[in-house]
Amino acid sequence: MGNLHSVSMCFGRLGQTLTPVRAPDDLEHCDALILPGVGAFDPAMEQLRNTGLIPHLREWGQHDRPLLGICLGLQLLFERSEEGDSQGLGLFKGSVSRLPSGQGERIPHMGWGKLEQRHLSPLLPAGEDTPWVYFVHSFAAHPDLERDRAADVSFGSGVATAMVWHGRVGACQFHPEKSGPAGAVLLQRWLMWLQAGAPLAA
Repeated sequence: MGNLHSVSMCFGRLGQTLTPVRAPDDLEHCDALILPGVGAFDPAMEQLRNTGLIPHLREWGQHDRPLLGICLGLQLLFERSEEGDSQGLGLFKGSVSRLPSGQGERIPHMGWGKLEQRHLSPLLPAGEDTPWVYFVHSFAAHPDLERDRAADVSFGSGVATAMVWHGRVGACQFHPEKSGPAGAVLLQRWLMWLQAGAPLAA
């Protein structure tokens, strides 16, 4: 929902052509998946339900095959969201809730924020400076497992989850495809990681 074109254009600039997945049969020749999205949780899950992809996406994640969620795509990877009633894909334990009000921040949280690394991931390996990236969101994920939280971003007096990662499945709350050169670097690292065989972090 929403940002398929901009994601495809960004990867095209990196020399990588993407293949749209509209039905389970389209997964047959895929090595890795990107799950982008903007909008609301329930309509997005309904879109996935209509394609018949939900059980296949769950199986993909359970087999620890490479998958990158973007923005709403991150939230769909969790078990549930207070934005709606639908069950999420459940590839990450935890839930999604509305960003807290009274923090002196505008909701939706819109603009640039500097990532604060929590754990290593293919997008943020050791020794690399954390970049400024572009956010547009009103809800944020709350992973049950601390090790799944790869990066945060400052929000008011606290932080919001900016990136999650577990095994070969990860996701960005921000939009790397709208984050200029910094976002392109992150996506290029993901492509290089795939080309290296998607090794698990030590």
